[in-house]
Amino acid sequence: MASKVWFITGTSKGFGRIWAEAALARGDKVAATARDIKTLQPLVDHYGENVLPLTLNVDDKAAVDAAVAQTIARFGRIDVAINNAGYGLFGTIEEVSEAEARAQMETNFFGALWVTKAVLPQMRAQGSGRIIQVSSIGGVNAFATIGLYHASKWALEGFSQSLAAEVAPFGIKVTLVEPAGYATDWSGPSAKQARPIEAYSEARAARAAFRSAAIPGDPEASGPAILKVVDAEEPPLRIFFGTAGLPMTKAEYASRIETWEKWNDISVEAQGNLAAASTG
Repeated sequence: MASKVWFITGTSKGFGRIWAEAALARGDKVAATARDIKTLQPLVDHYGENVLPLTLNVDDKAAVDAAVAQTIARFGRIDVAINNAGYGLFGTIEEVSEAEARAQMETNFFGALWVTKAVLPQMRAQGSGRIIQVSSIGGVNAFATIGLYHASKWALEGFSQSLAAEVAPFGIKVTLVEPAGYATDWSGPSAKQARPIEAYSEARAARAAFRSAAIPGDPEASGPAILKVVDAEEPPLRIFFGTAGLPMTKAEYASRIETWEKWNDISVEAQGNLAAASTG
């Protein structure tokens, strides 16, 4: 198998770091980005010229465009783009400030959008490419106290499904990776917390109890898994990472269908009948 060139955001730690190392360990080349470039030095020390370390804040579209251009100038192409940069914002809808809400969307949604747009022209020209969007179980479900995080991931899911249909004729494949709970610092040092309102203390306590009862996945196990997704001739549009995603989402969609069917008489009534009204 020919070696691939990867562009990965958020490679200082977590999935981004693990996936960069998985790619490099088999001889691929990686443009590794992080807000603090010093965190990438161990990759350079170990893998040398196969790593292009780049300082990048994905909120900055001009910086994203420049980083992608640097990668193509260095390695000649990009075969795999992974939008991994992101963080969790904890707080109820009422608690989250305007600045916090906008910052969440800038990183989790717009950052992924800017990287995607930046790599597409070159992928179209070469007639191939893989775009991996790191979504979440929270991209297809929603829970109390992380509503703005859900909003960012649901937005990512929506544009990525449209994107997949648009770029399929050019040989470009899009996959949404939807991890469930993993032993990363997503809910720890990387997370941000809105100013709490006492009225929502029970909602926060219930959510904390749910998280503490969950059995976290091993992030290292996701390395071989991402290689299989990237190498698949026909990769999935969506794939869960971890065991919790499928049963949780089956229950969620069963509940939605039950509600839609229960209220279908009103749905039909709301359709009206313009043809009958115009001839009556």
